[in-house]
Amino acid sequence: MRYVYLAIGLLFVGLGAVGAFLPVLPTTPFLLISLWAFAKSSPRLERWLLEHKRFGPRLVAWREHKVIPLPVKLTALASMLGSLAFLAVMERWWAFGISAALMAVGAAYVWTRPSKPPPPK
Repeated sequence: MRYVYLAIGLLFVGLGAVGAFLPVLPTTPFLLISLWAFAKSSPRLERWLLEHKRFGPRLVAWREHKVIPLPVKLTALASMLGSLAFLAVMERWWAFGISAALMAVGAAYVWTRPSKPPPPK
């Protein structure tokens, strides 16, 4: 199973890297999946992600405090609204209704997470 988790981690790091340059792919969720997989397969790669100059701080903030920064929240909401607008234009009302309900759950989850870690004690 270690190699399966390692392969999952590498696949999602690759998707996250592509997502860093393409606005349609979300980087952070892919890297969170990679972090989970590396925690089960490779302490070295897990540490590499956590110490990464660009992505490490967000991953550490999520792992320690379940933080979703405000810009990420706004991007998620804008993506959801854009998707719903597209479904409305396509006049697929059944898809719009189902998607709106699922996105409302996702949006509620994202917005109820803290935007910043708690101050140090």
